This record gives sequence, C-alpha cells and structure tokens, in this order.
Amino acid sequence: MGFKREKFIMSEDKTIIADPANVTIFKPQVRQKACLIQYNGAKTGCRYPLQENQIVVGRDPENVLFVAEPSISRRHAAIHQSNVFEIEDLGSMNGTFVNDIKVAGKTALKDGDMIRLGTILFKFYAHDSMEAILADKIYRIATIDAGTQIFNKKYLLDSLENEFKFAKAYKRPLSIIYYDLDFFKKVNDTFGHGGGDFVLRESANVAKSCIRKDDVLGRYGGEEFVIVLPNTDQKTAADLAERIRVAMETFVFNVEVESSNGGRKIVPHKQTMSLGVSQMGPDMQSYESLLESADKKLYFSKQNGRNRVTV
Repeated sequence: MGFKREKFIMSEDKTIIADPANVTIFKPQVRQKACLIQYNGAKTGCRYPLQENQIVVGRDPENVLFVAEPSISRRHAAIHQSNVFEIEDLGSMNGTFVNDIKVAGKTALKDGDMIRLGTILFKFYAHDSMEAILADKIYRIATIDAGTQIFNKKYLLDSLENEFKFAKAYKRPLSIIYYDLDFFKKVNDTFGHGGGDFVLRESANVAKSCIRKDDVLGRYGGEEFVIVLPNTDQKTAADLAERIRVAMETFVFNVEVESSNGGRKIVPHKQTMSLGVSQMGPDMQSYESLLESADKKLYFSKQNGRNRVTV
C-alpha cells in the first residue's frame, strides 16, 4: 500500500512593503515638541514641554518650570530657544551641568543631552522621539488613576509630602481639600458599576475645571479625593471648596443605562459632595497630620447633613 503524494504549488513569494506607522505600538496623534524628562526625584518620569522662547527653571513657584527639589535654587537655570536650544546657569548654588560638564555662560543643547541641576537629572529631547513618548506613557501609567484620569494615590501622597516639606522650609502656606461623593453606594446600586464609574470620572472633571494649574487633584480611594493647594491659605482654600461644591451640585450627570426594551437610555443624575478644608499649622510635623485634620472636617460635614464645606 503506497501513500498518495499531493503536489502543493506555492504562490510566488513576494516581499510586502510594510508601513512602520501601522506596526508601532505608540502612534502619537500630535507631533511632540522639545521637552525635558525628569530622571530622578519626586517627579521621576515627568515630561516638561519646552514651548516658550525663555524658560526659567527653579524652586520658585513663579517660574515657568517649577521643580520643588531642595538642591535646586529658586532661579536655577534658563533655557533659551532661537535657532537652537541653549541652557544658562543663573548663579545657582549647586551649579548646572550638561553631560557632567559645568555650564559657564550659554551652552547649546543637543538631542539626548543629560542635564543636572543640583542633584536632579533631566534628559533633553529636541524633537519627536520614541523614547520620550515611551517615558511619557510610562509616567502616565505610574501616576494616573485609570478610572478617573486624575492623579492616583501614590502620586497624590508624594506631591503632598513634597509640598509639605517645601512649605515648612520656606514658610509658605499650604492647604488641602479632602472630599467625597455623598451616598455613592446608592449611585452604584441604581446605575450599576458602569454608571458609578461614569459619575466618578465626570465628578473629577467638574472638580478639575475649578482648580488652578499648580493644584494637584488626586483620587485617594473609592469616592474619596484630595486637592493639594500650594501657597494657599485656609480662607482661599475654603472659597475654592465652596465653588467646587456648587459646581458639583448644579452639574447634571447624564448616565447611560439599559432600558426595559433592551436598548439604552440617558438618565439625568444630580450629585452632591462633602468637603473638609485644612491649612498646615506650625504644630504639624508631617503631611499625615494635615491629611488627618482635613479628614476629620470631612467627617464633620458628613455627620451634619452632607453637601457642605467644613473649615
């Protein structure tokens, strides 16, 4: 008994010209401009776009590029942009270095240069770079809460600790707002977890629309959130908390749910919040004590009718 041999005819072997844009896992929609990526310190991985003709870097919050690190001077260095990028030391205490060479006068920057200000390292990217895009994405994964697209708990507490030390050292006010959404279990029971996630995400956007660019809004856990307010006294923080409370109370959440006929429908929902506001006091020795103070005031708001600010 023999085996029947089949004859397989292969089609002509041709190489397909591949479009790299269709196979890369990172495909930015907008071209990235020049930037610095921070390589160590409290904001490791943070991307700072360089969009102005002159950018002063330093520990003073008024600087375009504010870096709250103790080894960096208040006005440490300036980055100038004309035909090329140049960096200049502004008489800093710990010096400015490019590839470990101390800067004297203006020094031209090349793509990939390592910049050291005090003990903080940055990498300079002059244009689009896969490495810069990757660093930006990794930083977002490490710092952004997936459910709300605001900062996660780790980033929030790192920022609070950093701002607390900075405020102590330089005698600047620091306040926080601690809030949570009222009766949120009922939201999940009524709309399901998908609807609850929508309300959480939209509520974060409402709060984010009220705060300033230097404020840090983060999800502490569940439906609890904290806003870190650098260089802000308690009265200013309380006024901001009240604006957020009113904005939340008047916002209409259009929650999409399943209808009785199997389709989808929009159900309007109104949501309130309870808030506690605290300013760092001279007797506070750690950021945890500031957080605990605001937490107690939040609890008071919840125990006394909710939808209110306690200072």
